[in-house]
Amino acid sequence: MSILATLALQSGLPLIEKLLSKKIGDQGGALATAVISAIATRAGVLPDEVEALADATPGKVIEAMREVERASPELLAAYDRDLQLQLATLEAEKDDPAWMRAWRPGWMYLLGFLWLWNLVILHVANAIWKTALPPLPTTDLLALTGLFLSLYMGGHTVLRALGKAGGK
Repeated sequence: MSILATLALQSGLPLIEKLLSKKIGDQGGALATAVISAIATRAGVLPDEVEALADATPGKVIEAMREVERASPELLAAYDRDLQLQLATLEAEKDDPAWMRAWRPGWMYLLGFLWLWNLVILHVANAIWKTALPPLPTTDLLALTGLFLSLYMGGHTVLRALGKAGGK
């Protein structure tokens, strides 16, 4: 059990303790990570510094945990909405033909192979066979990766990035 979960348990914050010890939420810890980030924000430190702050000044961390405990229903509701959207997406794609939903993993494997080819395999092959095959231009590979990420994550990601770059 982490120092934060122990501190929450000792302070009488059972929901925070369960979230931090991953008794509630996924095993990957996305919900626990969100709770730690919320505690860090309220304590005025970075998430990596929360445990050190808990050692130095536990009162400040306990107060931040109390604030997060009060906001926990909203945090859990947002987490539940995300899970419901993921499940709805999986349910909607279940009846689609395999080729309609295979573009995401197909592109991921293709991009992974192209990066591996460009950074490792090509140089090893050139060294072994004493050839001078040219690598793909890194700018083109980055553009292709960016295009896939914008399609995979949705156009809002690109619009947000372009808005920040354009000074809006």
